[in-house]
Amino acid sequence: MHSGDRGSETFGALLRFFRERTGMTQEALGRHVGYSKSQVAMVERGERSPKGQLVEIADEVLGAQGALAVLAEKEFGKGGLRPWTEDYLAEEKKAAALHVYQTHLIPGSLQTEAYARAVITCNCYPTLEDEEIEKQVATRLRRQQLFARKPPPNVSYVLEESTLTRPLGGPAALKEQLHHILAIGELRHVEIQVMPHDRQVHAGLNGSMILLETEERRQLAYVEGHRGGYFVSEQPDLGDLLGKYGTLRAQALNPEESATLIEEVAGKL
Repeated sequence: MHSGDRGSETFGALLRFFRERTGMTQEALGRHVGYSKSQVAMVERGERSPKGQLVEIADEVLGAQGALAVLAEKEFGKGGLRPWTEDYLAEEKKAAALHVYQTHLIPGSLQTEAYARAVITCNCYPTLEDEEIEKQVATRLRRQQLFARKPPPNVSYVLEESTLTRPLGGPAALKEQLHHILAIGELRHVEIQVMPHDRQVHAGLNGSMILLETEERRQLAYVEGHRGGYFVSEQPDLGDLLGKYGTLRAQALNPEESATLIEEVAGKL
């Protein structure tokens, strides 16, 4: 489990070691990498992950000979993703089954390029560099390889109706996104359901969740929030989430009714 670790104390300590070895101040390093003195200090304390070109530039100007780059890849991943996200994506990539309940936006594994870019751009604080945004968009789009895998995983989604109407990226991007959902929903191993606004009873009021069945047929749940994400693998918590998801599917519109609703929403854009 990784929880809320925006930076890395290990990376920060190594950065400080090489900086102090060269006699360079935090302010001077900041000038090289486009950071303020306080931003460099936050990275060194492990309070902030290195953004932009900090790793590459610092590695060169501090004479780290690749040590900072190697540690940064280990701590933060290749795609600029937080470590708990890397853990989840590793499981999703090989899952035998994937079941997703989402409350606020279209799930990442269903997102189109335009929609994903809008989400990543507006959902990050501090602001991401353009290069980092594009890396994350590419990583997100690669997740859709799960739909073409052999043998195909069993995949289901329960989406709140509000996810279909929130115009992230603008009406054109949303319309394209809805048509993409309809296309994915036609696959034999995928079922997409919508939880309508007027549902008077609801099993998912505590928030989004993802349920996984690993390639070894082991069941896991994954929950993510503002400060991090974690897997649930022990009873009774795992059983509770499995039960809630089953109830959500029963409460939602069936796949055919859901497709009709999605078509209606897209038609109004």
